[in-house]
Amino acid sequence: MQQTTESKQETTRRGLIMGAIYAIPFLIGGTLTASVGNYLLGRQKDQKNGWADAGDVSEIQSGTTRQVVFERVIVDGWKMRNERSSAWVVLNNKRDITAFSPLCTHLGCAYRWEAQKKAFSCPCHGSAFNVQGDVIAGPANRPLDRYSTKVEGNRLWLGPLQSAKRS
Repeated sequence: MQQTTESKQETTRRGLIMGAIYAIPFLIGGTLTASVGNYLLGRQKDQKNGWADAGDVSEIQSGTTRQVVFERVIVDGWKMRNERSSAWVVLNNKRDITAFSPLCTHLGCAYRWEAQKKAFSCPCHGSAFNVQGDVIAGPANRPLDRYSTKVEGNRLWLGPLQSAKRS
């Protein structure tokens, strides 16, 4: 009788181990299937082609420079996050809009517009840029980077950042 009890326990252990051996590949396969399904059928990007709404341009007067703050959706692999950013927007007399990155091309410091000098001035190392974004002084060796821009109605849309080329 003792032999029958040992035999049942051995069978139960063997069944448990065999069940675990068969269950592990199914769990791995299920996880991979769920990941691939989420990738293929998951949520689409909120903003089309990386364009961000930078606000109403009807309030901007010709010949003025203004800093605008906007939110951009950043997609990094699987992760999406909203990032607050800014741009310096220049509206010339022909009603053409140029939007500059808020970072100096020397070392990435934030610069500001100085109306009395009619220039963008970087307080870190003394670089200065004219209203077209060209270098007029300092250690910066290339113009300010620009955003792609488009206007739909009165809304300004900022696209990908384009690095300025050295002149």
